[in-house]
Amino acid sequence: MDKRNYTAVTEFLLIGLSHYPALQISLYVLCLMMYLVILLGNSILIIISMLDPHLHTPMYFFLGNLSFLDICYTSSSIPQIVSKFMSERKSISFTGCALQWLFLLAWAVQNVLLLAVMAFDRYVAICNPLRYTIIMNKGLCIQMATWTWVLGFLYSLLLTLLAMTRPFCNNIIDHLTCEILALLKLICGDISLNVFIMTVGNFVFLVIPLLLIFFSYVFILSTILRIKSSEGRKKAFSTCSAHLTVVILFYGSALFMYMKPQSKDTKTSDELIGLSYGIVTPMLNPIIYSFRNKEVKQGMEKVLTRKLYLRKI
Repeated sequence: MDKRNYTAVTEFLLIGLSHYPALQISLYVLCLMMYLVILLGNSILIIISMLDPHLHTPMYFFLGNLSFLDICYTSSSIPQIVSKFMSERKSISFTGCALQWLFLLAWAVQNVLLLAVMAFDRYVAICNPLRYTIIMNKGLCIQMATWTWVLGFLYSLLLTLLAMTRPFCNNIIDHLTCEILALLKLICGDISLNVFIMTVGNFVFLVIPLLLIFFSYVFILSTILRIKSSEGRKKAFSTCSAHLTVVILFYGSALFMYMKPQSKDTKTSDELIGLSYGIVTPMLNPIIYSFRNKEVKQGMEKVLTRKLYLRKI
């Protein structure tokens, strides 16, 4: 492409769903309410897991990490999306767009890796319960959680630097956020290196963790079926079904979006699916995985009872 077509970009225009002006107010209210639910639900889970000693286990340590990631992930996009719904000029600075891309992709990868770590935790708890506390010791849990953060940010930083240092043909992004696929379409010239690294990253950070989750649950289900007590099978399956629901919600939309990096057109369905894994999944996580859990409910009751008791004193 001729260099005369390059554009010195200082800001980007986000025009996603702008062709549905009648929906702007409805989407504004809906996204704002969902964001408040995300903040409230995940914050409550983090606080309870910290205050209740009975929840100081690997399972709730990783759940707390997942809740914190969900808060960070949504906070990097939803406030900007909500403000743009009610703004006439739907723009974002070049630096702001780069940072949003960096954090969105990093936290998405961290969520994927953390879901795989949580599957491994359930595998050890159900298939090797006698050695659970030895294998899933505090040091290993901290290391696994740390590596999810490190790998997520390193991969995201690499893709961000490769893309944002390239010249852009225009600054109009047909999406609600600085989404990676929408931005790649604006780059002038060859993006084969970007696509290659994304393809490798999709395999490493989507396919491999998904395979690990799959094989973990093959062993888990095999072990559950051998449990003689119906109550024991019910308890084990309850924990696993909640985690599997979260995995299906997150992976289903993520695989649909990111396993086709060479797509030419950003469709409305892609934007709505992006909203699904960007808003709906983090909102449902504490409900599906935690608030249905008897231990979490007991922990919430203990914390509330303790607070009321201290107030009376």
